[in-house]
Amino acid sequence: MQKPRVTYENAAPMAARLTDDDYRKQAEFRHHLRKFLRSSEVNAKAYGLEPNQYQLLLAIKGLPEDVSPNITTLAERLQIEQHSAVELVDRSVKKGVVERYREGADRRKVFLRLTEAGEKMVHEIAIRNRHELLNSLPAFMEFLSNLH
Repeated sequence: MQKPRVTYENAAPMAARLTDDDYRKQAEFRHHLRKFLRSSEVNAKAYGLEPNQYQLLLAIKGLPEDVSPNITTLAERLQIEQHSAVELVDRSVKKGVVERYREGADRRKVFLRLTEAGEKMVHEIAIRNRHELLNSLPAFMEFLSNLH
């Protein structure tokens, strides 16, 4: 007797099965997110930054007050590996938008802050991104309210 062929569809529990509508909703959600992210990338490039450099500036600027702006924290916030964060910081330091500094008794601890140029760039790009958010937010909120 031959065993029935196991496929994803017949192996998945009923609760894990997705309908065509579920796929459409996930695709629409990704479309809204990607549209905003693409706009943000274009805005960063308009100021001569790589999109991930803008994300770094925003992560530093937007950190909660009780969180230290160090490589480990920023790697987690950006969801990248620590060595990638170091490379990103190195490029941003060379660009003149981020600087390293030490504080306190432990001189081994290195922190990051925006330079004056970095402050200006993150501000200008964030204004543009805010405009995009305000324009796209009503459609996105309508989509989210219909998601269940």
